[in-house]
Amino acid sequence: MKDLFSNQAATYARYRPTYPQELYEWLLERVPGRERALDSATGNGQAAAALADYFTEVEATDLSEGQLAQAVQRDNIHYRVSRSEETPFPDNHFDLMTMAQAFHWMDAPRYCAEMNRVGRPGAIVACWSYKFPLAADSVVNKVIRDFYDGVTGPYWEPERRHVDNDYAELAFDFDDIETARFESVLHWKREELLGYFASWSATQKYIRLNGHSPLVHVEGPLSEVLPADVPVEVRFPLFLKAGRVRK
Repeated sequence: MKDLFSNQAATYARYRPTYPQELYEWLLERVPGRERALDSATGNGQAAAALADYFTEVEATDLSEGQLAQAVQRDNIHYRVSRSEETPFPDNHFDLMTMAQAFHWMDAPRYCAEMNRVGRPGAIVACWSYKFPLAADSVVNKVIRDFYDGVTGPYWEPERRHVDNDYAELAFDFDDIETARFESVLHWKREELLGYFASWSATQKYIRLNGHSPLVHVEGPLSEVLPADVPVEVRFPLFLKAGRVRK
């Protein structure tokens, strides 16, 4: 797994979109038990914190100490630095294993093998990612697309294509279950949009290669179409890949 988010851990924790409650409800209807959940590549612990409301114990791992330093704290969440493809947990340990916004960075066959090892028979493995956001205001949306395509486009890692095609090319060695699609609907002001852009891995790569932030190319155009104190509706389509542990 690549670590592309340590440098902007605080920005990531503050400005990344949340996941819809309907997603967690869909998962909870299908898990065989509520004793233990594992959230791999947990980042700032957003998914782990949601799972902590329903499971007795939640283990959450990430490669980045910087990300874990920003993580949401709950009494029943245990955070640790660990690769997702090689964990310290015993066999047949978890009822649910999740991964949000990260499966495209994984060694997919190794991750699947590890989840089949640590998951209990019939446990659910769920990996999801949101796709490119759509602003309700078409003029704002064009500014966002121009920045994405014209400025940061060349700086995205090749794994980004797996998000665009719903993880269709990645190994997912679990018993199939019917999945669903969801949507996160947010109302963001200009500052929050710019913060989200700053959290992109492509933004950080641009800074490393050019010595300055690409946000200078979008701040002006965005200020012309979106006043600072006016929120705009932003929709993040979210796709889910899920299956059952194969024993």
